Amino acid sequence: MKKLPLIARYLLGLVFVVFGLNFWLKFIDIPSPPALSPAAAFMGALYGSGFLTLVKVLEIVGGALLLSGRYVNFALLLLGPIVVNIALYHFFLVKDGYGMAIGLVVLLTILIADRKDLRKTAFAAK
Repeated sequence: MKKLPLIARYLLGLVFVVFGLNFWLKFIDIPSPPALSPAAAFMGALYGSGFLTLVKVLEIVGGALLLSGRYVNFALLLLGPIVVNIALYHFFLVKDGYGMAIGLVVLLTILIADRKDLRKTAFAAK
């Protein structure tokens, strides 16, 4: 059970580094959402505004931090909102790809559950 957070950290880091780099290098074919769908409009807005470029940079930075094992709490704070948005995109706009979304949420949950110091400071009322 002690190795589960380590495995989750490496898997989540690898996923974000690979898919972040794929944005520029295009080594994995990502299917486009159907035309005239809410998902296509959403992705068009993200691409058109340049916002997705920033998100992909944050994914690479967060993934690299997870893989290095340094600043893991910071990496989780960067990647947490991205995982939530990926899950919401798949559940409400695409209505497909649930496996990847659930997998990311589970990996993130395992890592947050293992980081007692993150939980104590993030949810402390000051």
